[in-house]
Amino acid sequence: MLRIYRRHRALCKHSSERYRRCSCPIYVEGSLASEDVRKSLDLTSWEAASDLVAKWNASGQIGVVRVEIPPITEAVAKFFEDALARGLKPPTIQKLRILLEKRLLPWCHDRGYRHLKQLDVDALRQFRATWPDAPISAHKNLERLRSFFRFCHQAEWVKSNHVLGVKPPKVTPNPTLPFTRVEMKRILVACDQYPARNSFGHDNRARIRAFVLTLRYSGLRIRDCSTLQTGRLSGSKLFLYQAKTGTPVNIPLPPRVVKALKSIGRGPFFFWTGNGLPKTAVADWQRTLRRVFELAGVEGGHAHRFRDTFAVELLLSGVPIDQVAVLLGHSSVKITEKHYSPWVKARQEQLEAAVRKAW
Repeated sequence: MLRIYRRHRALCKHSSERYRRCSCPIYVEGSLASEDVRKSLDLTSWEAASDLVAKWNASGQIGVVRVEIPPITEAVAKFFEDALARGLKPPTIQKLRILLEKRLLPWCHDRGYRHLKQLDVDALRQFRATWPDAPISAHKNLERLRSFFRFCHQAEWVKSNHVLGVKPPKVTPNPTLPFTRVEMKRILVACDQYPARNSFGHDNRARIRAFVLTLRYSGLRIRDCSTLQTGRLSGSKLFLYQAKTGTPVNIPLPPRVVKALKSIGRGPFFFWTGNGLPKTAVADWQRTLRRVFELAGVEGGHAHRFRDTFAVELLLSGVPIDQVAVLLGHSSVKITEKHYSPWVKARQEQLEAAVRKAW
């Protein structure tokens, strides 16, 4: 049994150990779980001292406060509060919400799971089995689920991160290939075959051509290009922050790309009205590019292949991979090496020399 009491200072006019309204220090004495204690709590508030000792009693150990474990729904809400406080990008938070709020919470509700301790390795494997994702998407979602349980583990709500016991699916690497120079010519010809005007009376062909050239010669992701501000073009250079990594990038552009951009740059954005959400603008441009690829007869056409073309052409020209990483806005050169190391010119020359030597 633990008891709190107040020890009054010499100048205090009160003497009762139970007096609550002065600022003299509060002590605790008694025993709990066969452990004796008699010490100061370093508190002067009677309410705070009572609350602390009540938590000791709840945990069954002196000096130990049992962590209140929230239900799954509250844990998810706290996870997103932390994600917003950390400044995670909206697309990242949106993907987390799809996994946790639209998949995990309904799945737990259907099975009557309310507490985090119920989500053991076996339960999480069953949850993963409900995903309709391709292997690479399932791998990404498993990483997101791991981040949620890592947050719960750090908060001491779970004893361990059970997602670590769920093996990721086998992902067969299938990197996109750069466009050949012949394909690029056909794509630019297809831009001139696109319907001349859109519903707003804008010149479709000039805008699409400028969009394609910007993707090819800047290495931008489609989201960054779709929301490219006209003020980012200074002379023949683009200065911007990559939306995905926040990395500052300064990219020089060929004269014909600068000319194409200046011919359409009449507002705050080159390729977006500024109305609606950026992801809507991205979806519009993805549909436009699909039509362009159809007209050009290019199979497997995708916006990211322009970025691959930009990177590969630099590497084949002998630009060091660490400099290519900077131009691509990668946070680490390891990311660049993972995707583009087969295209490094020096490495290709070494392989060719080894083959000739074997002759």
